[in-house]
Amino acid sequence: MHMDDSSRITIVEVAQYAGVSTATVSRVINKTGPVSPEAAAKVYAAIEALNYRPNAAARGLASRRTNAIGLLIDEVNGEFFLPMLRGVENAVRQRGMDLLISATHGLDKTSYPLGENSTDGLIVFADSLPKEEILRLHKIGFPMVLLYRSSPPNLSIPCVTVENKDGARRMVDYLVEKRGYRKIAFLEGPDSHEDAYWRKIGYQESLAAHNIPFDPKLVSFGGFDEAQAHLSVSRWVEQGLKAEVIFAADDDSAIGVMIALKEAELRIPEDIALVGFDDIRLAAYLDPPLTTVRAPIEQAARIAVEQLVKVIRGEEVGLITLLPTELVIRRSCGCC
Repeated sequence: MHMDDSSRITIVEVAQYAGVSTATVSRVINKTGPVSPEAAAKVYAAIEALNYRPNAAARGLASRRTNAIGLLIDEVNGEFFLPMLRGVENAVRQRGMDLLISATHGLDKTSYPLGENSTDGLIVFADSLPKEEILRLHKIGFPMVLLYRSSPPNLSIPCVTVENKDGARRMVDYLVEKRGYRKIAFLEGPDSHEDAYWRKIGYQESLAAHNIPFDPKLVSFGGFDEAQAHLSVSRWVEQGLKAEVIFAADDDSAIGVMIALKEAELRIPEDIALVGFDDIRLAAYLDPPLTTVRAPIEQAARIAVEQLVKVIRGEEVGLITLLPTELVIRRSCGCC
């Protein structure tokens, strides 16, 4: 191996060669936590075999403790973010740490205000950080936990999310089997959000399981956004939408649906039923109260902080935390 090859060797490759986690390699290099003699020997052997030289950023991570955790989000928009922010803030405060929050929406995607120089670790929500930046931070061993987003292929980054597909499928199962609906319209979320993708898959799988043909005319864009959902449903109504129920992929868009239907003088659920996903605080107080899929938003945020603190300390954590969802049946679906 040529000497200059060492500049291209990363902590990830050292971990793979040694057969240990990147957290273990980081503990050995930075002397930040206990490592068994056997594991340490494997790491040192890998470092020698690969001629690995930690770069300046990696060497400095352990010594530049800020006692702060960063939360990256794309934007704060809608009721969903209130319990998420509360969960993160409470968990960080309980650990005596500071919380820095940055919304990346509209920023130059080549630079980010939060990272290895300003925090001890990052919680990355959904699509707030591109894969290339996640890869760069991972290569230097910077602690991260992904929230509502899975780890990119071949990277061992812990993630916390909810049972999106299962929750959506059980909702459609309920609408078909218990309410007798067959024409079920779906307002999907943004393409860039994994939870939007899995909720649509759950919708489609339930239709297929009940031998209901998928009709693209019954799918429109809700964008996890009240205003966008209002626009899409208003257009549907103008076009003479033939649906018995609308399944909004999140409760914020369900509120937009409700407003659009009332403006069109359509009664919920008598003329058309409505269901959502998340069970935000307002869901039970809408008129009519909203049937939805309850997702443990605050719990997911709290667990993400707990996982990140463990990563910062060099402790082992599970790579995937998948939290269960449950149906919450209220009057908007016509049940009572």
